[in-house]
Amino acid sequence: MEPGFLALAFGLLLIGGCSARVVTVSPGPLIRVEGQPVSIRCDVNDYGGPSEQDFDWEMSRDITGPKTRIISTFEPGFSDPLFSRRVASGDVSVVRLQDNEVELKIGEVKLTDAGFYLCRTPSTDPITSGNYNAQVQLRVIPNTLKVTPQMPPPVVQEGLDLTLSCNATRELTFPSLTYLSIAWLVKTSGGSEEILTFGPQGDVVTGPRFTRRYLDGDLRLAPGRNGAFELVISRVTASDEGTYACTGSEWTRESGGKWTKIVESSKEMGAVSVTPTNRSLNVKASTSPSSQSSTSLLLSPGNTLTLLCRVSADNLRALSLEVTWLADDREIITVNHSGVVSASAVSKGGEASLEKTGDGDYRLAVRGVSGRDGGIYTCRVQAFIEEGRITGGGSGRWHKVAEKTSNPVTVKVSEIKPNFTLTLEAATKPQKTGEPIELSCDVTNIFQLPPGGRLGVRWEHISLPEKGTNAPSPKLIGSLDAYGNLESNSAYKDRLDSGVLGLSRARPNTFKLRFLRSQKIDMGQYVCSVSAWSVSSQGEMVQAVEYKSSPLTVRWDTKTPTLNVAAKTIRQVSVGGATFEMSCSAVTENIGDWIGFAVYIQSQDGIKGGVKTIISLSPDNVVQITDPARSDSLVLSKTGSGEFRFRLEGVQVSDTGYYWCNVTAFTKQQPDQSWTTAATSESNKVNIFIKEDGLTFSVKIHSDASSVYPWEMAKMECSVGVSGSLPKSEELAYEVRWFFTRLRGEQTTSPVVSMDRFGVVTKSNRNSSSDVSIERKDANTYALNIFRTQDSDSGEYHCMVTPWYKSASSGLWTQYKDYTSGKVFLSVKFAVWDSLKLPLLYGASASLGVGVFSLLLGLICARCCCRNKAHTPRSRTKLMDLEMD
Repeated sequence: MEPGFLALAFGLLLIGGCSARVVTVSPGPLIRVEGQPVSIRCDVNDYGGPSEQDFDWEMSRDITGPKTRIISTFEPGFSDPLFSRRVASGDVSVVRLQDNEVELKIGEVKLTDAGFYLCRTPSTDPITSGNYNAQVQLRVIPNTLKVTPQMPPPVVQEGLDLTLSCNATRELTFPSLTYLSIAWLVKTSGGSEEILTFGPQGDVVTGPRFTRRYLDGDLRLAPGRNGAFELVISRVTASDEGTYACTGSEWTRESGGKWTKIVESSKEMGAVSVTPTNRSLNVKASTSPSSQSSTSLLLSPGNTLTLLCRVSADNLRALSLEVTWLADDREIITVNHSGVVSASAVSKGGEASLEKTGDGDYRLAVRGVSGRDGGIYTCRVQAFIEEGRITGGGSGRWHKVAEKTSNPVTVKVSEIKPNFTLTLEAATKPQKTGEPIELSCDVTNIFQLPPGGRLGVRWEHISLPEKGTNAPSPKLIGSLDAYGNLESNSAYKDRLDSGVLGLSRARPNTFKLRFLRSQKIDMGQYVCSVSAWSVSSQGEMVQAVEYKSSPLTVRWDTKTPTLNVAAKTIRQVSVGGATFEMSCSAVTENIGDWIGFAVYIQSQDGIKGGVKTIISLSPDNVVQITDPARSDSLVLSKTGSGEFRFRLEGVQVSDTGYYWCNVTAFTKQQPDQSWTTAATSESNKVNIFIKEDGLTFSVKIHSDASSVYPWEMAKMECSVGVSGSLPKSEELAYEVRWFFTRLRGEQTTSPVVSMDRFGVVTKSNRNSSSDVSIERKDANTYALNIFRTQDSDSGEYHCMVTPWYKSASSGLWTQYKDYTSGKVFLSVKFAVWDSLKLPLLYGASASLGVGVFSLLLGLICARCCCRNKAHTPRSRTKLMDLEMD
């Protein structure tokens, strides 16, 4: 044998040992039902040759019996005559799923199709290795599944239970290999929806909409008769309407634990409609069980009122009721769906009780009725269904399904009401504002007032209407009930508490209303309403009747309050630094006895100048100064009744203008009451004029350089020019302030440094590292020095000068107005060469020094440390000489 052939055979052997063809089919045995479709898959892996493989299908009755050809993906005429007709009709087919996977399909399997199915793959491998076929057993059982549902009731009342009974059976061909499951479905307009499925493993699966109800116990599975299963839907609602169906399925558990449904049968159970509770709910109120049609009742005071509320419904036992009795649409008493009784806080006179006397029967009892208990009575019923209640467990969620109100029942209490006559008179009428008012309400001709009865009163006031308007509505002043308790309107509370207004009972049948000091708003019509009160069966006072008097008009001639204010100069000024005094006199008419004044001292620079308030004095003598900086030089005091004095010390030129008094008069009836505005007036104007001695000033600014380099000094000068009659140098002083405006970012002006007239320098807080100073070069020149300038010092600078002049006559200093100079711009340059030349010089010098040092170090190492000493051989001359010898 040639070596080349041996090498080729050895290589093929290695290739074959590395991979071997593997053919697999669906795990079995497969159990299917007659008439149902069957699918058997076959795939091949680890093969050689083309990627698309061909498959041949064969079957045999026994595992070792003869094979019958079914179908092939390669040979069209591969089928045996037994299967050729079924292959031609499509009942038997093969579907290629992938290049290496196919599926054998049988549309309707027959009992004769049971056997062993062999999947074979023709070899495309270089060397035969592995398995080329695989087979699986198919068992076919007859279809014996039967589903027998029981028709549900076509109509179910809301809140009742719906039972769906269904039975699924089959013949046990393979008892341990097939299992049953049963499912209930409901069909509505929105489609079919699964309710619950039981099996095949004995587990329960619910539909999404029914999961919560199953967990709450409203959906449960129960065993029925003759092996049937019953699905109970508790407390049905309108959403449970629809057509119900029952589905039975037979399952097999294949190798690997996978459950496969092999047959299914579904039967329609029938349509179910849910009747709403509101249709059958009926509520009827009556006076007694025997007279259910009676709608009126007449009682005497002290009797017991008994009314019945009868509730009926087709699903009454499934409902929880909340019953409420109402009288004239006001709730009296309620028993809720849990049986808890609660009486309303807005009840009438008698004591009410409510009890359940039977299924759907509720009785209302009101003991000791009086006239207040008469009215129209109705019974309101709200029906609830409890959702999510577990049987034998706790309560769930309450859902209201219906609400109805009964027919009305009219209840009348025959009662003889007291009768009397009212007379309203004015015992005291005012002639002008501030005088007292006294009204008397007399009760006469009293009849039928029960023993222990009492009288109460309520006073009302109707203001006089303005021209062209309707009369305003009555306003309550105050009232006295049967116990003598006083109740008042908030508008009159202050006057009642202070005693200016009083309500009293002068005699048992006479009531008084008194105003100690009348006001203009007190004019109008007055009405007194007297009520009669009787004692109820519970010992409480109840109102029986109320009568109103005829309105009584109270008015008087009113005079308009007037206020006149006059201002007079007490101390006039003509030079700065002097003291100005002014007096204000206020005279009033038709205002009242308790008078207070609010005084405002106001000023104006000129005829067209703005008005400003300098100082004020309140009616309670509280002083308020507008400018706190001048609090020591401003005084406003009250010197007498309606007399006030204003003093301004150290008058300056800036105080020149007109001054006057703005006075508001207030009034009140009692010292502890609040003030009421009566009138307002202004006085005549008083002028303050200061002679300036003919001096005029001007301010100029000058800078030596408009640009500097960083860390250099910048200098600016502020010069003050004076014209007119020049005073002596010691009689003139200046207050100088320097300001800076940054042009980058927000253009804000900030102070830099200042010097007052005494030479005291004040510096402002600065963020820059530079420093500033101010110096006085001569009497009218001031210099600003900026040291170690930085880029942040760039911007505009200006100065502000305030002259101060000492009067030769009075010796007092006078402040003039502020004078502002123009602006100069200062730019701080950034010198590139100056900032870089020193670093470059230092760097070059350092580099040169390091180079020279490295060169010297190399030479020293070469000379001293790294020298190679050569060996000098000894001379052999002497040896040669010895040899010659």
